[in-house]
Amino acid sequence: MLPPEVYKILHILGVAWLFFALGGATLHALNGGDKASNKSRKLMAASHGVALVIILVAGFGLLGGKKMGTWVHLKSALWLALGASLTLVQKKPGLAKLLWFVFPLLAAAGAYLAVYKPG
Repeated sequence: MLPPEVYKILHILGVAWLFFALGGATLHALNGGDKASNKSRKLMAASHGVALVIILVAGFGLLGGKKMGTWVHLKSALWLALGASLTLVQKKPGLAKLLWFVFPLLAAAGAYLAVYKPG
């Protein structure tokens, strides 16, 4: 088992990498691009997937056998939503403008849950 500080750094790395990939996909869609015209689609999808795995492993590593409260279930639901969001951006590019503003709100919700641990 790694020290909690390592898990925290990995978790933050995963979150940054995830939103980097989502931002790139969203910006591509905002500029009128589609899935077929995205030359970096494979890199973006791989980054998104690897970031999700890092977030999941580091997040549960931080729990370290502690009791899972409601906030863990909410963060898991948030993780699932962010996991599906790349597909949403690619299949519904018309939502890109809205998602450009929703993604930072989802990040803030995740930070709130991590800091205050409600429930």
